[in-house]
Amino acid sequence: MAALRDTSRRIVHCHGVFDLLHVGHLRYFQEAKAMGDVLVVTLTTDKFVNKGPHRPAFPEQLRAEVLAGLECVDFVAINPHPTAVEAIRLIKPDVYVKGPDYADKAKDVTGKIHEEEAAVQEVGGRIAFTTGEIFSSTALINQHMSTLPPEVQTYLTDFARRHPAREVLDYVERARGLKVLLVGEPIIDEYVYCEAIGKSSKEPTLVVKQLASEKFAGGILAAANHVAGFCDQVAVIAQLGTEGSREAFIESRLKPNVRRTFLHRKNSPTIVKRRFVENYFFLKMLEVYEINDATLSPEEDEQVCQALIEQVPKYDLVIVIDFGHSMLSDRARAIIRERAKFLAVNAQCNAGNLGHHALSKYPHADYVTATEREVRIEARDRHGDIAHLSRAVFAQLGCKMLAVTRGKNGCLCCDGATGFVQVPAVAGKVVDRIGAGDAFLSVSALFAAQGAPMEVVGFAGNAAGALAVATVANRDAIDRVAYLKQVESLLK
Repeated sequence: MAALRDTSRRIVHCHGVFDLLHVGHLRYFQEAKAMGDVLVVTLTTDKFVNKGPHRPAFPEQLRAEVLAGLECVDFVAINPHPTAVEAIRLIKPDVYVKGPDYADKAKDVTGKIHEEEAAVQEVGGRIAFTTGEIFSSTALINQHMSTLPPEVQTYLTDFARRHPAREVLDYVERARGLKVLLVGEPIIDEYVYCEAIGKSSKEPTLVVKQLASEKFAGGILAAANHVAGFCDQVAVIAQLGTEGSREAFIESRLKPNVRRTFLHRKNSPTIVKRRFVENYFFLKMLEVYEINDATLSPEEDEQVCQALIEQVPKYDLVIVIDFGHSMLSDRARAIIRERAKFLAVNAQCNAGNLGHHALSKYPHADYVTATEREVRIEARDRHGDIAHLSRAVFAQLGCKMLAVTRGKNGCLCCDGATGFVQVPAVAGKVVDRIGAGDAFLSVSALFAAQGAPMEVVGFAGNAAGALAVATVANRDAIDRVAYLKQVESLLK
Protein backbone atom coordinates (compact mmCIF):
# COMPACT_ATOMS: atom_id res chain seq x y z
CA MET A 1 0.00 0.00 0.00
CA ALA A 2 2.85 2.38 0.79
CA ALA A 3 4.24 1.94 -2.75
CA LEU A 4 0.85 2.74 -4.24
CA ARG A 5 0.50 5.85 -2.12
CA ASP A 6 3.93 7.02 -3.28
CA THR A 7 2.61 7.06 -6.86
CA SER A 8 -0.27 9.34 -5.81
CA ARG A 9 -2.82 6.75 -6.88
CA ARG A 10 -6.09 7.05 -5.00
CA ILE A 11 -6.80 3.98 -2.89
CA VAL A 12 -10.42 2.87 -2.43
CA HIS A 13 -11.31 0.35 0.29
CA CYS A 14 -14.40 -1.88 0.59
CA HIS A 15 -15.06 -4.28 3.45
CA GLY A 16 -17.70 -6.91 4.17
CA VAL A 17 -18.59 -10.59 4.46
CA PHE A 18 -19.52 -11.16 0.79
CA ASP A 19 -20.88 -14.59 1.62
CA LEU A 20 -22.71 -15.04 -1.66
CA LEU A 21 -21.47 -12.82 -4.47
CA HIS A 22 -24.30 -11.32 -6.52
CA VAL A 23 -24.99 -8.49 -8.97
CA GLY A 24 -25.43 -6.01 -6.12
CA HIS A 25 -21.85 -6.66 -5.01
CA LEU A 26 -20.54 -6.29 -8.57
CA ARG A 27 -22.22 -2.91 -9.02
CA TYR A 28 -21.00 -1.85 -5.57
CA PHE A 29 -17.39 -2.69 -6.46
CA GLN A 30 -17.64 -1.04 -9.88
CA GLU A 31 -19.03 2.18 -8.41
CA ALA A 32 -16.39 2.13 -5.67
CA LYS A 33 -13.56 1.61 -8.20
CA ALA A 34 -14.74 4.68 -10.11
CA MET A 35 -13.98 6.78 -7.00
CA GLY A 36 -10.22 6.13 -7.26
CA ASP A 37 -7.47 4.19 -8.98
CA VAL A 38 -6.93 1.05 -6.87
CA LEU A 39 -9.69 -1.01 -5.23
CA VAL A 40 -8.76 -3.00 -2.13
CA VAL A 41 -11.38 -5.39 -0.73
CA THR A 42 -11.06 -6.87 2.74
CA LEU A 43 -13.45 -9.52 3.99
CA THR A 44 -14.49 -10.68 7.43
CA THR A 45 -12.80 -13.87 8.56
CA ASP A 46 -15.10 -16.81 9.33
CA LYS A 47 -14.80 -16.58 13.13
CA PHE A 48 -16.13 -13.01 13.18
CA VAL A 49 -19.10 -13.46 10.81
CA ASN A 50 -21.94 -12.64 13.20
CA LYS A 51 -24.93 -13.45 11.01
CA GLY A 52 -26.04 -16.42 13.07
CA PRO A 53 -24.73 -19.91 13.85
CA HIS A 54 -25.46 -21.10 10.29
CA ARG A 55 -23.17 -18.55 8.62
CA PRO A 56 -20.99 -18.05 6.69
CA ALA A 57 -22.31 -20.34 3.98
CA PHE A 58 -18.93 -20.19 2.24
CA PRO A 59 -15.54 -20.27 4.06
CA GLU A 60 -13.20 -17.30 3.87
CA GLN A 61 -10.78 -18.78 1.34
CA LEU A 62 -13.55 -19.42 -1.18
CA ARG A 63 -15.03 -15.97 -0.61
CA ALA A 64 -11.61 -14.40 -1.16
CA GLU A 65 -11.00 -16.46 -4.31
CA VAL A 66 -14.26 -15.31 -5.89
CA LEU A 67 -13.53 -11.67 -5.09
CA ALA A 68 -10.03 -11.95 -6.55
CA GLY A 69 -11.56 -13.10 -9.83
CA LEU A 70 -13.39 -9.81 -10.39
CA GLU A 71 -11.74 -7.52 -12.94
CA CYS A 72 -12.53 -4.35 -10.97
CA VAL A 73 -10.92 -5.64 -7.75
CA ASP A 74 -7.16 -5.09 -7.50
CA PHE A 75 -6.32 -6.54 -4.08
CA VAL A 76 -8.12 -8.91 -1.69
CA ALA A 77 -7.26 -9.62 1.94
CA ILE A 78 -8.89 -11.58 4.75
CA ASN A 79 -9.16 -9.30 7.79
CA PRO A 80 -8.09 -11.24 10.92
CA HIS A 81 -9.62 -8.62 13.22
CA PRO A 82 -13.23 -8.44 14.46
CA THR A 83 -13.97 -5.09 12.77
CA ALA A 84 -12.88 -3.13 9.70
CA VAL A 85 -11.25 -0.45 11.85
CA GLU A 86 -7.90 -2.25 12.06
CA ALA A 87 -7.86 -2.85 8.30
CA ILE A 88 -8.64 0.81 7.61
CA ARG A 89 -5.71 1.92 9.78
CA LEU A 90 -3.36 -0.43 7.92
CA ILE A 91 -4.56 0.35 4.38
CA LYS A 92 -5.07 4.11 4.95
CA PRO A 93 -7.52 4.49 2.05
CA ASP A 94 -8.37 7.79 0.44
CA VAL A 95 -11.97 6.63 0.20
CA TYR A 96 -13.73 3.99 2.31
CA VAL A 97 -16.91 2.89 0.53
CA LYS A 98 -20.05 1.40 2.02
CA GLY A 99 -23.25 0.28 0.31
CA PRO A 100 -26.43 2.38 0.17
CA ASP A 101 -27.99 0.48 3.06
CA TYR A 102 -25.45 2.17 5.37
CA ALA A 103 -26.17 5.73 4.22
CA ASP A 104 -28.67 6.09 7.08
CA LYS A 105 -26.21 5.41 9.87
CA ALA A 106 -28.97 5.12 12.46
CA LYS A 107 -30.09 1.86 10.85
CA ASP A 108 -26.75 0.14 11.44
CA VAL A 109 -27.62 -2.12 14.38
CA THR A 110 -23.95 -2.77 15.15
CA GLY A 111 -23.02 0.91 15.43
CA LYS A 112 -19.72 0.06 13.71
CA ILE A 113 -20.27 2.55 10.89
CA HIS A 114 -19.40 5.41 13.25
CA GLU A 115 -16.17 3.70 14.33
CA GLU A 116 -15.24 3.02 10.71
CA GLU A 117 -15.89 6.63 9.69
CA ALA A 118 -13.75 7.88 12.57
CA ALA A 119 -10.92 5.52 11.55
CA VAL A 120 -11.07 6.74 7.92
CA GLN A 121 -10.91 10.36 9.01
CA GLU A 122 -8.06 9.48 11.37
CA VAL A 123 -5.93 8.30 8.39
CA GLY A 124 -6.87 11.30 6.26
CA GLY A 125 -9.56 9.68 4.10
CA ARG A 126 -13.31 10.05 3.73
CA ILE A 127 -16.30 7.73 3.75
CA ALA A 128 -18.59 7.43 0.72
CA PHE A 129 -21.74 5.48 -0.08
CA THR A 130 -22.75 3.86 -3.34
CA THR A 131 -26.17 4.55 -4.79
CA GLY A 132 -27.20 1.32 -6.49
CA GLU A 133 -30.11 -0.98 -5.78
CA ILE A 134 -29.83 -2.93 -2.50
CA PHE A 135 -29.49 -6.70 -2.76
CA SER A 136 -29.02 -9.12 0.13
CA SER A 137 -26.78 -12.17 0.25
CA THR A 138 -28.60 -13.27 3.39
CA ALA A 139 -32.01 -13.11 1.70
CA LEU A 140 -30.71 -15.12 -1.27
CA ILE A 141 -29.12 -17.74 1.02
CA ASN A 142 -32.29 -17.99 3.12
CA GLN A 143 -34.47 -18.41 0.01
CA HIS A 144 -32.30 -20.77 -1.99
CA MET A 145 -29.43 -22.19 0.12
CA SER A 146 -30.62 -22.23 3.72
CA THR A 147 -28.87 -24.71 6.00
CA LEU A 148 -31.99 -24.82 8.16
CA PRO A 149 -34.64 -27.49 7.45
CA PRO A 150 -37.19 -26.42 4.80
CA GLU A 151 -40.04 -26.36 7.30
CA VAL A 152 -38.05 -24.04 9.59
CA GLN A 153 -37.19 -21.68 6.74
CA THR A 154 -40.86 -21.63 5.69
CA TYR A 155 -41.85 -20.79 9.26
CA LEU A 156 -39.31 -17.96 9.44
CA THR A 157 -40.55 -16.49 6.16
CA ASP A 158 -44.11 -16.50 7.49
CA PHE A 159 -43.00 -15.18 10.88
CA ALA A 160 -41.15 -12.28 9.22
CA ARG A 161 -44.36 -11.25 7.46
CA ARG A 162 -46.19 -11.09 10.80
CA HIS A 163 -43.29 -9.73 12.81
CA PRO A 164 -40.62 -8.02 10.66
CA ALA A 165 -37.03 -7.86 11.89
CA ARG A 166 -37.47 -4.19 12.75
CA GLU A 167 -40.22 -5.05 15.24
CA VAL A 168 -38.03 -7.60 16.99
CA LEU A 169 -35.01 -5.28 16.99
CA ASP A 170 -37.07 -2.47 18.51
CA TYR A 171 -37.77 -4.66 21.54
CA VAL A 172 -34.01 -5.20 21.91
CA GLU A 173 -33.37 -1.46 21.70
CA ARG A 174 -36.03 -0.63 24.28
CA ALA A 175 -34.64 -3.28 26.63
CA ARG A 176 -31.71 -0.93 27.33
CA GLY A 177 -33.97 1.08 29.64
CA LEU A 178 -35.21 -1.87 31.69
CA LYS A 179 -33.92 -2.20 35.24
CA VAL A 180 -33.40 -5.94 35.82
CA LEU A 181 -32.69 -7.90 38.99
CA LEU A 182 -31.54 -11.53 38.82
CA VAL A 183 -31.86 -13.86 41.80
CA GLY A 184 -30.47 -17.36 42.16
CA GLU A 185 -27.54 -19.60 42.96
CA PRO A 186 -24.14 -18.84 41.47
CA ILE A 187 -22.52 -21.92 39.98
CA ILE A 188 -18.94 -22.41 38.89
CA ASP A 189 -19.01 -24.76 35.92
CA GLU A 190 -15.66 -26.50 35.61
CA TYR A 191 -14.71 -28.65 32.64
CA VAL A 192 -11.84 -31.07 33.15
CA TYR A 193 -10.69 -32.22 29.72
CA CYS A 194 -9.35 -35.77 29.70
CA GLU A 195 -7.95 -38.44 27.42
CA ALA A 196 -9.09 -42.01 27.99
CA ILE A 197 -6.20 -44.34 28.78
CA GLY A 198 -8.08 -47.57 29.38
CA LYS A 199 -9.35 -49.82 32.16
CA SER A 200 -7.55 -50.17 35.45
CA SER A 201 -5.64 -53.47 35.65
CA LYS A 202 -6.98 -54.16 39.14
CA GLU A 203 -10.46 -52.64 39.15
CA PRO A 204 -13.30 -52.32 36.62
CA THR A 205 -12.55 -48.59 36.46
CA LEU A 206 -12.07 -46.26 33.51
CA VAL A 207 -8.72 -44.47 33.69
CA VAL A 208 -8.22 -41.08 32.08
CA LYS A 209 -5.36 -38.59 31.83
CA GLN A 210 -6.18 -34.98 32.63
CA LEU A 211 -5.15 -32.61 29.85
CA ALA A 212 -6.54 -29.24 30.87
CA SER A 213 -9.33 -27.57 32.79
CA GLU A 214 -11.52 -24.52 32.29
CA LYS A 215 -13.88 -22.65 34.62
CA PHE A 216 -16.97 -20.62 33.74
CA ALA A 217 -19.25 -18.32 35.69
CA GLY A 218 -22.52 -20.24 35.46
CA GLY A 219 -25.94 -20.34 37.05
CA ILE A 220 -27.34 -16.90 37.88
CA LEU A 221 -23.95 -15.36 37.03
CA ALA A 222 -24.21 -16.44 33.40
CA ALA A 223 -27.77 -15.14 33.20
CA ALA A 224 -26.68 -11.78 34.65
CA ASN A 225 -23.95 -11.49 32.02
CA HIS A 226 -26.45 -12.26 29.23
CA VAL A 227 -28.84 -9.57 30.46
CA ALA A 228 -26.01 -7.07 31.01
CA GLY A 229 -25.30 -7.15 27.29
CA PHE A 230 -28.82 -5.85 26.59
CA CYS A 231 -29.67 -3.63 29.59
CA ASP A 232 -27.80 -0.77 31.19
CA GLN A 233 -28.98 -1.35 34.78
CA VAL A 234 -28.59 -4.92 36.00
CA ALA A 235 -28.21 -6.32 39.50
CA VAL A 236 -27.76 -9.79 40.95
CA ILE A 237 -28.47 -11.29 44.37
CA ALA A 238 -26.47 -14.47 44.86
CA GLN A 239 -25.29 -16.55 47.79
CA LEU A 240 -21.63 -17.58 47.98
CA GLY A 241 -20.00 -19.98 50.37
CA THR A 242 -17.47 -18.92 52.98
CA GLU A 243 -15.32 -22.02 52.40
CA GLY A 244 -13.90 -21.69 48.91
CA SER A 245 -16.04 -18.68 48.00
CA ARG A 246 -14.26 -18.11 44.67
CA GLU A 247 -15.44 -14.53 44.96
CA ALA A 248 -12.39 -13.10 43.19
CA PHE A 249 -13.00 -15.40 40.20
CA ILE A 250 -16.69 -14.44 40.12
CA GLU A 251 -15.89 -10.73 40.32
CA SER A 252 -13.49 -11.07 37.41
CA ARG A 253 -16.11 -12.78 35.25
CA LEU A 254 -19.13 -10.54 35.85
CA LYS A 255 -19.68 -7.66 33.44
CA PRO A 256 -18.97 -4.18 34.85
CA ASN A 257 -22.60 -3.02 34.70
CA VAL A 258 -23.80 -5.82 36.98
CA ARG A 259 -24.42 -4.52 40.51
CA ARG A 260 -23.55 -7.29 42.98
CA THR A 261 -25.17 -8.27 46.24
CA PHE A 262 -23.24 -11.28 47.50
CA LEU A 263 -24.62 -13.02 50.58
CA HIS A 264 -22.52 -15.63 52.36
CA ARG A 265 -23.33 -19.04 53.74
CA LYS A 266 -21.18 -20.34 56.58
CA ASN A 267 -19.27 -23.61 56.37
CA SER A 268 -20.26 -24.06 52.73
CA PRO A 269 -18.58 -23.83 49.34
CA THR A 270 -19.77 -21.73 46.46
CA ILE A 271 -21.40 -24.37 44.26
CA VAL A 272 -19.07 -26.03 41.77
CA LYS A 273 -20.29 -28.46 39.12
CA ARG A 274 -17.25 -30.21 37.77
CA ARG A 275 -17.64 -32.18 34.54
CA PHE A 276 -15.03 -34.60 33.26
CA VAL A 277 -15.02 -34.34 29.49
CA GLU A 278 -13.44 -36.72 26.97
CA ASN A 279 -11.39 -34.25 24.99
CA TYR A 280 -11.48 -35.64 21.45
CA PHE A 281 -15.21 -36.35 21.15
CA PHE A 282 -16.24 -33.70 23.73
CA LEU A 283 -18.29 -36.25 25.66
CA LYS A 284 -19.15 -35.63 29.31
CA MET A 285 -18.25 -38.74 31.33
CA LEU A 286 -18.89 -37.77 34.94
CA GLU A 287 -20.20 -34.82 36.95
CA VAL A 288 -19.16 -34.04 40.53
CA TYR A 289 -20.85 -31.40 42.73
CA GLU A 290 -19.22 -29.34 45.48
CA ILE A 291 -22.33 -28.25 47.33
CA ASN A 292 -24.13 -27.83 50.63
CA ASP A 293 -27.82 -28.14 49.80
CA ALA A 294 -29.08 -28.41 53.36
CA THR A 295 -31.75 -25.95 54.53
CA LEU A 296 -30.42 -22.47 55.37
CA SER A 297 -30.09 -21.47 58.97
CA PRO A 298 -32.75 -18.98 60.18
CA GLU A 299 -30.11 -16.23 60.17
CA GLU A 300 -29.04 -16.98 56.60
CA ASP A 301 -32.63 -17.16 55.38
CA GLU A 302 -33.35 -13.82 57.05
CA GLN A 303 -30.37 -12.30 55.25
CA VAL A 304 -31.69 -13.49 51.88
CA CYS A 305 -35.23 -12.32 52.62
CA GLN A 306 -34.13 -8.86 53.76
CA ALA A 307 -32.10 -8.38 50.57
CA LEU A 308 -35.16 -9.34 48.53
CA ILE A 309 -37.49 -7.06 50.50
CA GLU A 310 -35.13 -4.15 49.91
CA GLN A 311 -34.29 -4.71 46.26
CA VAL A 312 -37.09 -6.51 44.40
CA PRO A 313 -39.50 -3.51 44.26
CA LYS A 314 -36.82 -1.29 42.69
CA TYR A 315 -36.68 -3.21 39.41
CA ASP A 316 -38.90 -3.41 36.33
CA LEU A 317 -38.13 -7.09 35.84
CA VAL A 318 -37.03 -9.78 38.28
CA ILE A 319 -35.56 -12.95 36.78
CA VAL A 320 -35.32 -15.91 39.14
CA ILE A 321 -33.44 -19.05 38.20
CA ASP A 322 -34.02 -21.39 41.11
CA PHE A 323 -31.67 -24.35 40.85
CA GLY A 324 -33.21 -25.91 43.96
CA HIS A 325 -30.02 -25.90 46.03
CA SER A 326 -31.64 -24.26 49.09
CA MET A 327 -30.84 -20.57 48.63
CA LEU A 328 -34.53 -19.65 48.31
CA SER A 329 -36.96 -20.69 51.02
CA ASP A 330 -40.74 -20.65 50.79
CA ARG A 331 -40.71 -17.25 52.48
CA ALA A 332 -38.13 -15.89 50.02
CA ARG A 333 -40.21 -17.10 47.08
CA ALA A 334 -43.32 -15.48 48.53
CA ILE A 335 -41.50 -12.15 48.89
CA ILE A 336 -40.43 -12.29 45.26
CA ARG A 337 -43.92 -13.17 44.01
CA GLU A 338 -45.59 -10.44 46.05
CA ARG A 339 -43.13 -7.62 45.37
CA ALA A 340 -41.91 -8.12 41.79
CA LYS A 341 -43.40 -5.79 39.17
CA PHE A 342 -42.81 -8.47 36.54
CA LEU A 343 -41.54 -11.91 37.51
CA ALA A 344 -39.84 -14.27 35.07
CA VAL A 345 -38.84 -17.60 36.54
CA ASN A 346 -37.41 -21.03 35.92
CA ALA A 347 -37.48 -23.61 38.72
CA GLN A 348 -34.94 -26.04 37.32
CA CYS A 349 -35.01 -29.78 37.83
CA ASN A 350 -31.52 -31.29 37.94
CA ALA A 351 -29.66 -34.23 39.40
CA GLY A 352 -29.28 -32.42 42.72
CA ASN A 353 -32.97 -31.76 43.35
CA LEU A 354 -34.95 -34.27 41.30
CA GLY A 355 -38.20 -35.06 43.05
CA HIS A 356 -37.81 -32.21 45.54
CA HIS A 357 -38.24 -29.16 43.33
CA ALA A 358 -41.13 -28.05 41.14
CA LEU A 359 -42.55 -25.25 39.02
CA SER A 360 -45.53 -25.07 41.39
CA LYS A 361 -43.31 -23.30 43.92
CA TYR A 362 -43.86 -20.17 41.79
CA PRO A 363 -47.62 -19.87 41.19
CA HIS A 364 -48.99 -16.79 39.39
CA ALA A 365 -45.64 -15.69 37.95
CA ASP A 366 -45.83 -13.42 34.93
CA TYR A 367 -43.56 -15.56 32.74
CA VAL A 368 -42.37 -19.11 33.30
CA THR A 369 -39.93 -21.16 31.25
CA ALA A 370 -39.55 -24.89 31.65
CA THR A 371 -38.06 -27.79 29.77
CA GLU A 372 -40.33 -30.50 28.42
CA ARG A 373 -38.98 -32.81 31.12
CA GLU A 374 -39.87 -30.29 33.85
CA VAL A 375 -43.42 -30.02 32.50
CA ARG A 376 -43.76 -33.82 32.50
CA ILE A 377 -42.49 -33.97 36.09
CA GLU A 378 -44.95 -31.26 37.13
CA ALA A 379 -47.80 -33.11 35.37
CA ARG A 380 -46.62 -36.52 36.66
CA ASP A 381 -46.90 -37.87 33.10
CA ARG A 382 -43.93 -39.34 31.26
CA HIS A 383 -45.55 -40.17 27.92
CA GLY A 384 -48.56 -37.89 27.40
CA ASP A 385 -48.93 -35.34 24.59
CA ILE A 386 -46.70 -32.40 25.55
CA ALA A 387 -49.11 -29.77 24.23
CA HIS A 388 -51.92 -31.20 26.37
CA LEU A 389 -49.66 -31.43 29.42
CA SER A 390 -48.39 -27.87 28.89
CA ARG A 391 -51.97 -26.57 28.83
CA ALA A 392 -52.67 -28.34 32.10
CA VAL A 393 -49.51 -26.98 33.75
CA PHE A 394 -50.22 -23.49 32.41
CA ALA A 395 -53.64 -23.56 34.05
CA GLN A 396 -52.28 -25.12 37.23
CA LEU A 397 -49.56 -22.46 37.66
CA GLY A 398 -51.89 -19.57 36.93
CA CYS A 399 -49.06 -17.81 35.10
CA LYS A 400 -49.57 -15.26 32.34
CA MET A 401 -47.03 -16.69 29.89
CA LEU A 402 -45.38 -20.10 29.57
CA ALA A 403 -42.56 -21.21 27.28
CA VAL A 404 -41.69 -24.92 27.17
CA THR A 405 -38.23 -25.48 25.68
CA ARG A 406 -37.79 -28.70 23.72
CA GLY A 407 -34.21 -28.70 22.41
CA LYS A 408 -34.04 -29.45 18.68
CA ASN A 409 -37.85 -29.23 18.59
CA GLY A 410 -37.84 -25.55 19.50
CA CYS A 411 -40.30 -24.28 22.07
CA LEU A 412 -44.01 -24.43 22.79
CA CYS A 413 -45.40 -21.06 23.92
CA CYS A 414 -48.66 -20.12 25.58
CA ASP A 415 -50.46 -17.09 26.93
CA GLY A 416 -54.08 -16.32 27.69
CA ALA A 417 -54.64 -14.30 24.52
CA THR A 418 -53.19 -16.44 21.71
CA GLY A 419 -53.23 -19.95 23.11
CA PHE A 420 -50.38 -22.27 22.10
CA VAL A 421 -47.88 -21.76 19.29
CA GLN A 422 -44.89 -23.90 18.31
CA VAL A 423 -41.69 -21.98 17.47
CA PRO A 424 -38.98 -24.11 15.80
CA ALA A 425 -35.34 -24.18 16.83
CA VAL A 426 -32.96 -22.08 14.71
CA ALA A 427 -29.63 -23.45 15.94
CA GLY A 428 -26.89 -24.37 13.53
CA LYS A 429 -24.00 -26.38 14.91
CA VAL A 430 -24.53 -27.55 18.50
CA VAL A 431 -21.30 -27.51 20.52
CA ASP A 432 -22.64 -27.70 24.09
CA ARG A 433 -26.14 -27.48 25.55
CA ILE A 434 -25.06 -26.37 29.02
CA GLY A 435 -26.52 -22.93 29.75
CA ALA A 436 -28.85 -22.82 26.75
CA GLY A 437 -31.99 -22.71 28.91
CA ASP A 438 -30.59 -19.87 31.03
CA ALA A 439 -29.81 -17.91 27.85
CA PHE A 440 -33.34 -18.57 26.55
CA LEU A 441 -34.91 -17.19 29.73
CA SER A 442 -32.49 -14.28 30.11
CA VAL A 443 -33.23 -12.81 26.68
CA SER A 444 -36.86 -13.84 26.18
CA ALA A 445 -37.79 -12.33 29.57
CA LEU A 446 -36.75 -8.91 28.26
CA PHE A 447 -39.35 -9.29 25.50
CA ALA A 448 -42.02 -10.71 27.80
CA ALA A 449 -41.62 -7.83 30.25
CA GLN A 450 -42.33 -5.38 27.41
CA GLY A 451 -45.54 -7.14 26.44
CA ALA A 452 -44.25 -8.66 23.22
CA PRO A 453 -46.52 -11.20 21.50
CA MET A 454 -45.95 -14.70 22.84
CA GLU A 455 -44.65 -15.96 19.50
CA VAL A 456 -42.07 -13.17 19.42
CA VAL A 457 -41.03 -14.06 22.97
CA GLY A 458 -40.47 -17.67 21.89
CA PHE A 459 -38.54 -16.65 18.78
CA ALA A 460 -36.38 -14.29 20.86
CA GLY A 461 -35.54 -17.11 23.27
CA ASN A 462 -34.75 -19.59 20.51
CA ALA A 463 -32.42 -17.08 18.82
CA ALA A 464 -30.55 -16.66 22.12
CA GLY A 465 -30.43 -20.41 22.66
CA ALA A 466 -28.95 -20.89 19.18
CA LEU A 467 -26.05 -18.60 20.07
CA ALA A 468 -25.61 -20.27 23.47
CA VAL A 469 -25.26 -23.82 22.09
CA ALA A 470 -22.63 -22.65 19.61
CA THR A 471 -20.09 -22.15 22.41
CA VAL A 472 -18.74 -24.27 25.26
CA ALA A 473 -20.80 -23.88 28.45
CA ASN A 474 -20.88 -20.19 29.45
CA ARG A 475 -17.55 -19.30 27.90
CA ASP A 476 -19.16 -16.33 26.15
CA ALA A 477 -22.22 -14.33 27.16
CA ILE A 478 -24.79 -13.55 24.47
CA ASP A 479 -23.35 -10.62 22.56
CA ARG A 480 -25.93 -7.95 21.76
CA VAL A 481 -24.52 -7.12 18.31
CA ALA A 482 -24.24 -10.79 17.35
CA TYR A 483 -27.83 -11.27 18.50
CA LEU A 484 -29.08 -8.32 16.44
CA LYS A 485 -27.26 -9.56 13.36
CA GLN A 486 -28.64 -13.05 13.85
CA VAL A 487 -32.21 -11.74 14.05
CA GLU A 488 -31.68 -9.73 10.89
CA SER A 489 -30.18 -12.75 9.17
CA LEU A 490 -32.98 -15.14 10.16
CA LEU A 491 -35.78 -12.78 9.14
CA LYS A 492 -34.48 -11.50 5.79
